[in-house]
Amino acid sequence: MKQIDGRIFALSVGFLLLVTLPLALAPEASGRVISVTYDWLALHLGPLYLWAGVGTLGFSLYLALGRYGRVVLGQDDEAPEFSNLSWFAMLFCAGIASGLLYWGVIEWAYYFRSPPYGAEVGSPEAILWATSYPLFHWGLTAWGFYALPTVAVAYACHRRGETAYRLSKACRPVLGDHADRGVGRFIDVLFMVGILGGASTSLGLSTPLIAEGVAELTGVVRTFSLDIGIVISCSVIFAISVYAGLERGIRILSDLNLILALALVAFIFIAGDTLFIVKMSTAAVGHALDNFIRMNLWTDPISQTGFVEDWTIFYWAWWIAYAPFVGLFVARISRGRSIRQVVLGMLILGTAGSWLFFMILGNYALSLELSQQLPVLALLEEKGAPATIVAIILSLPFGSLALGLFCLVALLYLATTFDSAAYTLAAGASSDLGPLADPSRGHRSFWAVALALLPIALLGIGGLRSLQTASLVASVPLLGVGCLLAVSLRRALREDFG
Repeated sequence: MKQIDGRIFALSVGFLLLVTLPLALAPEASGRVISVTYDWLALHLGPLYLWAGVGTLGFSLYLALGRYGRVVLGQDDEAPEFSNLSWFAMLFCAGIASGLLYWGVIEWAYYFRSPPYGAEVGSPEAILWATSYPLFHWGLTAWGFYALPTVAVAYACHRRGETAYRLSKACRPVLGDHADRGVGRFIDVLFMVGILGGASTSLGLSTPLIAEGVAELTGVVRTFSLDIGIVISCSVIFAISVYAGLERGIRILSDLNLILALALVAFIFIAGDTLFIVKMSTAAVGHALDNFIRMNLWTDPISQTGFVEDWTIFYWAWWIAYAPFVGLFVARISRGRSIRQVVLGMLILGTAGSWLFFMILGNYALSLELSQQLPVLALLEEKGAPATIVAIILSLPFGSLALGLFCLVALLYLATTFDSAAYTLAAGASSDLGPLADPSRGHRSFWAVALALLPIALLGIGGLRSLQTASLVASVPLLGVGCLLAVSLRRALREDFG
């Protein structure tokens, strides 16, 4: 019987209300507290996040390339439950959300006007950093954060017979019976908090972008009410999808979304300055790979420009907060695959898919700025990121049609991410869930709706800082959980295979 774990469910809902109510009732005071909190945490814990990224990526590669890479997450002769395409579509849509469309178009512009390493604004060096840093932030290290909990939970459930998709169960080799008691429940609540914080950032970024596009296409004035309407529409879509389940809902929606997204990217590649996109993308990939270790460990200790705290630490916190959700979801769909297939699939395919969007969307926008066809930087300063992204897409041939497709893909990305998150939240708050069983439909639908509460409250405050802080605060305790997962998985593999 797919019972709800009352304690975890109550604690998670209680945390959601505890955070959401002050944000809704006192938005100005909450905004000030959020800004101070983020600055303090990013400054004092920044190096810890950087080393966490290096360590997690290194451990993921050890799992994939070492002696345990051939271990099957299931029975040795078991076939994968989903095809390679559907598996990749679901993990990619769950892992990147519509934030990829938001940052894929505009992230370079922030680095262009405030470049790292003391580069002169507008110089060729600054342009190289502006196009290569997004590849770093959405590349191997980010997907390494996702791979660790994926393998740990998948091994616990598919190989060791755990009946619930929870981080606590994956920590049993270290915690023992405490995995089912207070410590284990505390870890599971942290997991639920991480999902709420990371998902709020995605929805908070994507909603204004979709609302801006809808306002442009329909001629209505964008208001806070329109933003809320977008959130509610997303909630309805992913509530229906998650109610239908993995096979009939999430898989079909993910496949459709991947096809439409690739069609959008292909159109921009052909309609834009194709040669410039190819040349700039090639240079950016080379620059990112050449400076990969440097970017992973740069703390900016001398100039202290705030670049690392504002960007790299924010992204690492976002990935860490998101990682348990992505890990549990991908663990659920990865039964029958080897550890090597899962880790390398996430690292290589996930990175390549993310890079494709940045190389084409971002470099198309950069070409508009450099050729003076569209004053992208001036628009960003004057009207903000959502309006600037809409203007960039409208500059394409058949601009309105392209913008409609862009908004549809963004909406579907958001839906596929949140139906995956709702599915995982329901699985995490269910007891005695078998390795291939699904949480109850009503439970899944409840979390699909509840996920919208915190982003709506954060939208009332406004600004990127509130969204960054949601991820950072949610990720802090999960740093320790990540270490516990790595030690537990290593111990379990040694016990089972020597």
